[in-house]
Amino acid sequence: MSHQSSHSKTTNNLKIGILGSGLMGHGIAYVSALSGMDVVMTDISQKQVDSGLARIKVILDESLKDGFITEQRMVKTLANINATDDYTLMSGCDLIIEAVNENRDLKAEVIARAEQFLNPDGIFASNTSTILITRLAEKSIQPEKFIGIHFFSPVHKMKLVEIIKGKKTNSSTLNKAVEFVRQISKVPIIVNDSSGFYTTRVFERYTAEGMTLLAEGNSAERIEAAGKKAGFPIGPLAVIDEISIELVEHIRGEMLNELKYEGKELSSDPWGQVIDLMIRKVKRTGRSGGGGFYEYPKNNKKFLWPDLKKYFPLSENQLSEDEMIDRFYFSQVIESIRCYEENVITSVKDANVGSVLGWGFPSFKGGTLQFANDYGLINFRNRSQELADKYGERFSPPKLLNQMSKKGETF
Repeated sequence: MSHQSSHSKTTNNLKIGILGSGLMGHGIAYVSALSGMDVVMTDISQKQVDSGLARIKVILDESLKDGFITEQRMVKTLANINATDDYTLMSGCDLIIEAVNENRDLKAEVIARAEQFLNPDGIFASNTSTILITRLAEKSIQPEKFIGIHFFSPVHKMKLVEIIKGKKTNSSTLNKAVEFVRQISKVPIIVNDSSGFYTTRVFERYTAEGMTLLAEGNSAERIEAAGKKAGFPIGPLAVIDEISIELVEHIRGEMLNELKYEGKELSSDPWGQVIDLMIRKVKRTGRSGGGGFYEYPKNNKKFLWPDLKKYFPLSENQLSEDEMIDRFYFSQVIESIRCYEENVITSVKDANVGSVLGWGFPSFKGGTLQFANDYGLINFRNRSQELADKYGERFSPPKLLNQMSKKGETF
């Protein structure tokens, strides 16, 4: 069974299959259909697909109201989408993107089920934000045609797409993925496969630092104010509430699994206890769960949960705002340098663009690696060492930074 208006091949002739119609899937279907592609959006039941289609209609209504699209384009976009629980309708797809939950077994299952419907030149992509593409490709009959295409939420608003090359991904697959991203008017960055890729791995440093500051006894109000003063769209605790504390823990767990697989370790952070307390002791999981670090009154502005002070007693030595701001910047910039050093990201431009468009690193700083350049690599290295001596090895200057600062080089 499927719900679809009259359906015709479009100018760019691409047929796209989307597995999953939830938070990410419906957004990917929307941007693809809006660009004139034929889209088959599937899920485990027609009820779920219809729910995804309803969410697309809401986006279209808002876009029409805001004057972003015409009524004619709205009708055309909907006509480009075949919302169905029948996988066979994906037959002949040029690209199939899986956007199901972050669960390796579930992803392996849908890959095995859907791959057969690709056309002979077609490619298969995963929208995972944490699971190694090379591992997922092991479940593929054509690992050279398997790639990561990682979108950001909400898909219709976020410009960045992170393209992840697995160990066996060939150049033709990469070119097709880049071309697709450009056709839907998004900005691609290309990264090599590694736990957390580039964006998840570096952005996690912002939220982790926020929780670490809380665990150290700094006031939540001042932590959030410092995040905003630094130029981030919202404070780190508000970000975690939006993502959901459970999802943050799940992503962290997936990254640990992938690191184990790669034979690496994740540095230990004090913030694990914060997540543990919030989820297990006080049963506060974030905005979608009714409240997390913040309270969300029905018709009023959110405010920080008053009991945070009870569970995270305030220290007598509150850090200065400047010190907190430095910790937010440096934790992310150092992680970016590590990604560059490890060849996870090979282009300075992609590292900078990815940080600004992917998670809102302040654009007036030019991106993570540009931040280090502007600070001066010698000064940046010295300040990193100061922070490492005070707060731990996550701030230790990477080898590459030491080498480049000695030679007077820049990124």
